[in-house]
Amino acid sequence: MKNKIILSLFTGILALAFIACEPIVKRDVLENSTTVDGVTLVATQSTPGGNEITLEMTTPGVNGYWNYNLGKALTNKFTFVYPIPGTSTFKFVGTLGAEFFEKTIDVQIDQLDHALDQDWYDLVSNNTAEGKTWVFAGAPGGGSAYWYMAAPYNPWELWWDAGAGDMPPVDLNGKMVFDLDGAANYTYYAAPDADPEYGSFVLDVKNQVLDVNGPNILGGAATDGYDIGNHDGIYQIIRLTEDELILYVSDNAWATGWMWHFKPLEE
Repeated sequence: MKNKIILSLFTGILALAFIACEPIVKRDVLENSTTVDGVTLVATQSTPGGNEITLEMTTPGVNGYWNYNLGKALTNKFTFVYPIPGTSTFKFVGTLGAEFFEKTIDVQIDQLDHALDQDWYDLVSNNTAEGKTWVFAGAPGGGSAYWYMAAPYNPWELWWDAGAGDMPPVDLNGKMVFDLDGAANYTYYAAPDADPEYGSFVLDVKNQVLDVNGPNILGGAATDGYDIGNHDGIYQIIRLTEDELILYVSDNAWATGWMWHFKPLEE
């Protein structure tokens, strides 16, 4: 009997010791500070209908960034000059605490009363609503490298002047029009008398990238065995002035670079 009592006491002491040795874990659980509906987005224009805009997320405890279509602003409040008239939608991407969310706000822009970056005027002209027409800056046998294979990641190293001989782009005599008439409009014509094909564009001034949506640029589509453009319509800007537009892809489907040289259409 005495041994049984001692054994029971020993077993109880071991159990207590085991419980005492178990670590006390404090578990932190992320919780939302509000709901998506509770997040307040505010857009303020410095002039009525003007294109200088301040975007602000005013809800405490929420953090994130603004996607303003031309780039991202890693802050809750951001002021910028927007180049595109009409109704534009801007997106705030953030966290409520336990989950991520997206919320948008619309802004109506009726006038471009604040000056744009010069690249916009070079691309679409000072008459932004009328726009600007671009054509190839050369022709076969003209002695001008206007459409050629270049080295990957080196736009100035010419490998093959494809447009100089009997293999010019199929839309050699076509044209492209960029304008800001109510939106960032891109219009493509495969030939002077061809029907227009409509799209849009984004000019990323900071990163020097031109992104066309819809029809591709002149000489950029995959036709007649050529597959030399960017299928998503994204091109690096090598040069953009009032009189010259040079675009480049560094690594196309042929694993080469390719260059496009354009000039304004002379009316």
